[in-house]
Amino acid sequence: MKIVLTQDVASLGTKGSIVSVADGYARNYLIPRGFAIRATKGAIKQAEDMKRAREAAEARARAQAESIRSSLEGFVLKVPARVGKGGKLFGSVTPADIASALFTEKQVEVDRKHIELAEPIRQVGDYEVTIKLHPEVVCKISVSVREE
Repeated sequence: MKIVLTQDVASLGTKGSIVSVADGYARNYLIPRGFAIRATKGAIKQAEDMKRAREAAEARARAQAESIRSSLEGFVLKVPARVGKGGKLFGSVTPADIASALFTEKQVEVDRKHIELAEPIRQVGDYEVTIKLHPEVVCKISVSVREE
């Protein structure tokens, strides 16, 4: 049976995809739960519209990520921290601290989950941090941890 997915289904495809599945799987699972609808002429046209809209949204998101990356290239983010003896920090600098400092200094909002640190920063110094702005756009910035 041909169906149009109305939601992303892990083993089948993304929203708007037209797929063939077993009749029982479609009738007993996908259609009753709202994951899919039968592939009629109107549903196929609607699926094509959903696919175009998704592609346009993806292009906008990628363009926005590219513009953020270009504004952050070569940028050194200064993160003040409380420091004890020997340059050790009281606590550590985490991705959430870096995201907060980025918003304060550059008005760029980045989710802390997209900031990649091998481990929390516990010493004063300069570090390179990777930020995933988009699945296809990665940015590296320098983070300078200094005494406040």
